[in-house]
Amino acid sequence: MSASTGPWRNWAGNVTANPAERAAPTTVAEVASVVTAAAERGRTVKCVGAGHSFTPAAATSGVLVSLDDLTGIESIVPTRAADGTVDGADVTVWAGTRLHRLGPLLWDLGLAQPNLGDFAGQSLAGAVSTGTHGTGTGFPGLPATVVGLQLVTADGSVLSCTRESHPEVFESARLGLGALGIITKMTVHCVPAFALRAEEQPWTLDAALADLEGFARSADHAEFFWFPHTDNINVKRNTRLPGDTVLAPVSRFRELVSDEFLSNEVYDVVCRAAARRPALTPRINRLTSRALSARTFTDRSYRVFASPRRVRFTEMEYAVPVECAADVLTDLRAAIDRSGIVTPIPVEVRFSAADDVWLSTAHGRDVCYIAVHQYHAMDNREYFRFAEEIFLAADGRPHWGKMHTRTAADLAPALEHFDDVVAVRDRLDPDRVFANEYTDQVLP
Repeated sequence: MSASTGPWRNWAGNVTANPAERAAPTTVAEVASVVTAAAERGRTVKCVGAGHSFTPAAATSGVLVSLDDLTGIESIVPTRAADGTVDGADVTVWAGTRLHRLGPLLWDLGLAQPNLGDFAGQSLAGAVSTGTHGTGTGFPGLPATVVGLQLVTADGSVLSCTRESHPEVFESARLGLGALGIITKMTVHCVPAFALRAEEQPWTLDAALADLEGFARSADHAEFFWFPHTDNINVKRNTRLPGDTVLAPVSRFRELVSDEFLSNEVYDVVCRAAARRPALTPRINRLTSRALSARTFTDRSYRVFASPRRVRFTEMEYAVPVECAADVLTDLRAAIDRSGIVTPIPVEVRFSAADDVWLSTAHGRDVCYIAVHQYHAMDNREYFRFAEEIFLAADGRPHWGKMHTRTAADLAPALEHFDDVVAVRDRLDPDRVFANEYTDQVLP
């Protein structure tokens, strides 16, 4: 059950920690034992997945718990629509399961997650607990697909939670930042397996902004990447197709050249050049955006949603009301041009349907997610500072796993159920066994 000690660093390298202990439990009973032992010694406990949060959500000087040995699918219960036809299944998955492993397991069962983000290395619990989302005006983020979960609380109790059983714990914990306990397994609603027809093409930001809401509805899953210092964007539109559609995936050769070599190896060299000579960045972005040619392919949904991500960067992302998004992007472009700040990493623009998850950034409203990035070797402070000012002016809500400066004092009035989550936390973890620097910032 024990794991090696030593420094811990997140994926981006902007967060480090020195846990006093590490643990890798293999059963729920062992998870409970780790928690109770830590509490008795006065140590805090945090659970870590892939470390893909850009915030210190998983950092701790106490006990760092990995659930990499709690993986796989436990059970499947078919579900039916109102007309009696099977519309998918509720699948119970061990919390440490990485998304890139879950996709093939579900496909073999004729199932798929309804939507996914663009990074598949995350653990299921880590992705859900920080509010990971994909894009698509008809599809909410991952937490909204959770219909049940098992939680180990600060006193070692094991709670099974749904909308009917411990509903207030369920509503708080399915996007709870790890502040309520350790999720050991989750039940997520999955749909029949489907393919995606992906269309990628160059376009312009001006054209997208002329009717941004129309663009958002132009495909089941639409998004684009804007290259600052240019008017160039790379558009991605994914259309859902039946699972038995004949697939026409990207060839292995083109995948190696485009996705692996150009998008990672060469792109990292390009970003290093921008870091050494920032004045070259606008020219670099023009060349980079033009190097991305149009392509169309069809593949299994989980293969299309995710892309390889090996170029390290830091990120801030806000959810703004979809009707405000065009103005936000216009203001962001003007601020970048005025500031003299340069970045070789594109701005990512995605969309999501409203949901009812208590701490969700899309709670009660359709949103546009706008993510600003900076290469890990370049200073992000001024760029992220003025970007956040623009997001806040549009009543934006910060992604819980991305960098931001918000605190409990200003988050409370912005989130309808904030106080409800705090009340559940006070009841389950009065001694703050699951606290850390990040929860101290965003929760009272």
